[in-house]
Amino acid sequence: MTDPAPSYPLTHGAYEISTDPARLDAERIHHWLSTDTYWATGRPRETQDRAIAGSLNFAAYHRGTGEIAAYARVVTDHTTFAWLCDVYVDRPARGTGLGTALVTAVRDHLAPLGLRRIMLATADAHGVYQKVGFEPLEEPDMWMALGLN
Repeated sequence: MTDPAPSYPLTHGAYEISTDPARLDAERIHHWLSTDTYWATGRPRETQDRAIAGSLNFAAYHRGTGEIAAYARVVTDHTTFAWLCDVYVDRPARGTGLGTALVTAVRDHLAPLGLRRIMLATADAHGVYQKVGFEPLEEPDMWMALGLN
């Protein structure tokens, strides 16, 4: 038996987490990712907008102002596999546990789907993901990638 999906919005301190695509601030998300990350620096706005449109999106908002404070997106078939990516916490919100809360919300949202695997890649945030249950691959040499760009 699977757990029911969490109801939204979820709260974490001064923030609420939502999957409502109408609330997303695509301009701010693009600014964050294209200027302040190692994985998406220089990503064109059109590319980011297409990525948002084709993904399950999670965002955390200040409960008082409604301003976006963190973002994550999931690429998934909703049946067997998911890829967690573009996780970003605005600099003023870092250190509040918001990143862990956001990734926990993603994990809990996906749990009822019975996915075989949720993947991600990170160069510097292993601790955040380990708190939520992510582990290094047991057989990384089994995995391959096709980099087209």
